[in-house]
Amino acid sequence: MTDHHTHATHPDIVKRLKRANGHLQSVIAMIEGNRPCTDIAQQLHAVEKAILQAKRTLIQDHIDHCLDEAIVGTGDTSAVADFKAITKYL
Repeated sequence: MTDHHTHATHPDIVKRLKRANGHLQSVIAMIEGNRPCTDIAQQLHAVEKAILQAKRTLIQDHIDHCLDEAIVGTGDTSAVADFKAITKYL
């Protein structure tokens, strides 16, 4: 099952990833500016959390909508394989 649909959560995910990208640019500048490692680690942690949350939101949305529609709407049992495939990214 290949899904190319836009979901209600996609704009939020893009916003989160853009924010994470901004934080990542700050981290690079901090490293180049010889900022304390503790400060850099704190910012890296924020980037990591933002990306993890974006990934979880994307996967949860996929499970909630795409798989439900595939199984309930069409009876397509290949959705089980799709579910197994996406859960490896959790």
